[in-house]
Amino acid sequence: MKRGVGKIKKPPATRGGKIGLSPEGENTPVDYGRKTPVFCLHYVVPDYCITLCDAADKLAFVKRIRQFSGMTWNEIVQADRHGLGREQIPQKAIRKQIPSHITKDVSLIALRFSGLKPMVGYQRNDVFHVIWFDRDFDLYDHGA
Repeated sequence: MKRGVGKIKKPPATRGGKIGLSPEGENTPVDYGRKTPVFCLHYVVPDYCITLCDAADKLAFVKRIRQFSGMTWNEIVQADRHGLGREQIPQKAIRKQIPSHITKDVSLIALRFSGLKPMVGYQRNDVFHVIWFDRDFDLYDHGA
């Protein structure tokens, strides 16, 4: 075997914190409201994907993600729902089929990604899972 070529050594085991618990102590729960949001696009419905948005909306999305990265979830909750805040969207208000992995107990929320255009999904811990980019305002009734 040539020198420098061979098996990759397994990294040493470390004693890390448990998922969902703070580094301060094993029995101290994490306050996700004090965390900045992480965005997941894994579950985006193809007909409502960011790739179908125009160039201006795509750029606005990137800029908005950057803005959100400087905020905590608590700050987002307190902000105006038509600005940098969030808005609760009842599942029964959704006009399209809801993906099967979203159970009845999941609360849907909207965050604005371009002007008043919402991205709708759900929050789990500090992660916002985007399901729809509602670029044409046809996902739910926006009149309220």
